[in-house]
Amino acid sequence: MHSIRILPPTLVNRIAAGEVVERPASVVKELVENAIDAGATRIDIALEQAGKNRITVHDNGSGMDKGELALAVLRHATSKLPSDDLLNIRYLGFRGEALPAIASVSRLIVTTRAAGAEGAWSLRVEGGDIGAIEPATLAAGTRIEVRDIFYATPARLKFLKSDRTEIQQALDMVRRLSMAHPAIAFSLASDGKTMLRVQATTGDGPEARLSRLRDIMGKEFTENALALDRQREAIRLTGFAALPTFNRGTSAEQYLFVNNRPVRDKLLLGSLRTAYQDVISHSRYPVVALFLDLPAGEVDVNVHPAKTEVRFRDSNAMRGMMIGAIKHALSDAGFRASTSVSAQALQSFTTEHYAPPPGSHNITPTLPRGGGGYERLGESARRFFEPLGNMTSLLTREMTPPLAKPADAPAENSPDYTLYPLGAARAQLHRTYIVAETVDGLVIVDQHAAHERLVHEQMKAGLEAQGMARQKLLIPEVVALDEATAECLLAHSHELLALGLVMESFGAGAVVVRETPAMLGEVDIPALIHELADNIREGGEAVALKERIEHLSGTLACHGSVRAGRTLSIDEMNALLRRMEQTPFSGQCNHGRPTYIELKRKDIEKLFGRRG
Repeated sequence: MHSIRILPPTLVNRIAAGEVVERPASVVKELVENAIDAGATRIDIALEQAGKNRITVHDNGSGMDKGELALAVLRHATSKLPSDDLLNIRYLGFRGEALPAIASVSRLIVTTRAAGAEGAWSLRVEGGDIGAIEPATLAAGTRIEVRDIFYATPARLKFLKSDRTEIQQALDMVRRLSMAHPAIAFSLASDGKTMLRVQATTGDGPEARLSRLRDIMGKEFTENALALDRQREAIRLTGFAALPTFNRGTSAEQYLFVNNRPVRDKLLLGSLRTAYQDVISHSRYPVVALFLDLPAGEVDVNVHPAKTEVRFRDSNAMRGMMIGAIKHALSDAGFRASTSVSAQALQSFTTEHYAPPPGSHNITPTLPRGGGGYERLGESARRFFEPLGNMTSLLTREMTPPLAKPADAPAENSPDYTLYPLGAARAQLHRTYIVAETVDGLVIVDQHAAHERLVHEQMKAGLEAQGMARQKLLIPEVVALDEATAECLLAHSHELLALGLVMESFGAGAVVVRETPAMLGEVDIPALIHELADNIREGGEAVALKERIEHLSGTLACHGSVRAGRTLSIDEMNALLRRMEQTPFSGQCNHGRPTYIELKRKDIEKLFGRRG
């Protein structure tokens, strides 16, 4: 057995670099964060061979004098902790590890000039060996050049991905940092090709941030984003969350920031999933850019060297605030669907290989019985949406009242429904789709998907008003757990009671379940209890039970809503449209699919080659 020895400083730095410098994008992140902390208003990044050959970051920040430059490449030397309080961190960097870690695995050249200084200074470090400080030429600011990354640890090069992947990683990192700092101009070039260029915005309000998000995430996002601004004491959540129908197949476009620090925090990502769970499919991901600002003492960013994970003093408050803000914004959006739905519909239209069917010039459109779209809604059509009644009988009663005959009303007393957002019903196609005319276009509604959402929202309102119906177990079931897990579950017993689950302590390390939600019917109680315990430990909320109830509620709404293939009268179609306009989340069904498509008149005219 070898004797214990102290490792040489060069090897210590290379070991530490393994935590900080994973790939070229890590170098870009650390250097750009240093530039932001230095007060830069412009940061230019250049990569050669995806950063493996050279990374250059040039900023116009405060720069350093000769003495500061000598300290900057030493481990644990930093200007960002004026006191020794790790709970009062106000900069992106604070560990004093970035430059020494980078220098230990590459060839580093730092050239800098402090504001107001007569000249600049340059320092070269190769594989951890520090050279002499020499005079240089540079305007105010700092220019850092990193050559031959991992030349001192060549085994690390084998773990890098393709050049394309490494460039995308670096680009994503700069995009995230630029979103949080709209007052700074950023540029990123790879082998001479510009990958990103954004100008500094004026002001620091929501408009400046939205302008930067438009530059980074695209105009389509800003057109379909809902503004969030919620404050609770000294904690504030702002930003933008996209409509549910504007979603993606991965979570890559979920941008979360804590005190302008980009993070990938499990608590916040879980809260995001919970907020959208009732309006988007589990296989799809919402697009968001959310900014959480709170006192430095309320969050610990000293959790991981990469600083992408954080720990909150009051995690339940953070979770509740995010879920509440997003749900409130989605509810206020009402029946609004994303513009991408209509854009995709327009793209599917084509005139290729089209020939009019024989005799088509003699075809005249017909309307269903019930008169034109100007008839006033009668009482019979309004009964189409009678309240569902006692929620405890959801499993046994008829979910939807029988369709009534259309009402006869004087046309002159009818409102002009074309002035309404979803327009006036004109026809039903294939006994599935409602076609409505608006002032400046037309709307096509999937009658089953739309009514499904309306019934689901009606059920949710009834559950909130009357409470969750419970069924008593003939024989209460005892579930064995470890003591800590049992205590964690019992601490949330009031929350579980509101969801219809009644349980009590049954000695150390066990709980007894006496009642379960009636909606769930027969359920594997031990499996449910263990799943709930896992949810509460990870995110502080009984997600599993909520998701089961939401899923069953959505299933009941699906089976209880107007089916495709059912003929509707004009009055009933108009009743459906008017109710959609008054119901939150009605722009998408319970599975996250759009319930309607709107085509503007100018878009329709383009399809036919009209100039408008």
